[in-house]
Amino acid sequence: MLLCAGCAGGIGGAGGSSDSSAAAAVARAARATEGVPSVHYRVSGRIPEQGQVESEASVAAKPARARMVTSSRDDGKTTEAELRIVDGVLYQRASENGVAQQAHGRHWADFGPDAKFTAGGGLRMDVSGLRDQVGRNPARDAAFLAAAAAGDVRRTGTETVAGTRTTHYTGTAALDDLRDSVTGKAKADLAQYEKLGVDELTLDVWVDGDDHVRRLRTQGFGRHGELDLTVTLLDFGKPVTVRAPAADDTVDLRAPAKESRG
Repeated sequence: MLLCAGCAGGIGGAGGSSDSSAAAAVARAARATEGVPSVHYRVSGRIPEQGQVESEASVAAKPARARMVTSSRDDGKTTEAELRIVDGVLYQRASENGVAQQAHGRHWADFGPDAKFTAGGGLRMDVSGLRDQVGRNPARDAAFLAAAAAGDVRRTGTETVAGTRTTHYTGTAALDDLRDSVTGKAKADLAQYEKLGVDELTLDVWVDGDDHVRRLRTQGFGRHGELDLTVTLLDFGKPVTVRAPAADDTVDLRAPAKESRG
C-alpha cells in the first residue's frame, strides 16, 4: 500500500529517468496503492527461521476485514494457518504436518478486537504484529525504497507482471538510514525487519500504468538467515467478503473456557 502515469516517467525504457524522479515515482505508487479500498495478493519466498513461505490474502480497508491463508516449510515441518479479521476481531486456525491444532476441542481461536489482552488464566497476550500482518496493505513496504536516498533508486526498464506491463525500479536501503526518515506505521514495519537481524534491504518495485504497485520483492540477510519475499498484487478495489467462523468451533481466548472438549 498518483497523479498520472507520465509523472513516473511513463512505461518507457530505463533511459531518461533520473534517480530523484525514480524515487518520486515509487513514493507516489506506494501512496496510491496503499489508498485503494481493497487488494488481493500472493506472497512467496523465504523468511529467516520460518523457511519457505507461501500466502494468499484479500484485505479491505473500510470496514476493516481480511482473510489470509499461509503455509511455511522448514526442517521437514509444514505449518499451515488461516487468519481472518471480521468486525475488528482476529480469528486463527492452524495445523502442523496436517494435524489440526485445537484449543478446548475447537479449531478456531478468537483473539478479540484488541491487540493486547489478558487471556484465561491471566496470560498476557500481544497480537499486534499478527493483526497488522493480516490487515495491512503490502504495498506499504514500497515506501522504504522511496525513503532511501535518491541515488540508491533507479529505473531498470519495463517488464510484464501478471499480464500487466510495468516499470521496474530497484535500490537498496539501510535500516539505519530509514529509521530517521520513516514515520507512523512504517516504523513498526521497520521493527519487524530489525527483529529478523536484517540491517540492509534490497528492494525491487514494479509499477503499472495506473501508478499501482504490482509486485514488490524484498531481500536481505541477517543473523537469522536469508530474507527473500516477493509480493504480487493481483486485484484492486474488488469486494472482500469474510465471515466469522462458526461460534461452536471457536474458543474465546480472552475468557476462561466454561467447558473442555479435549
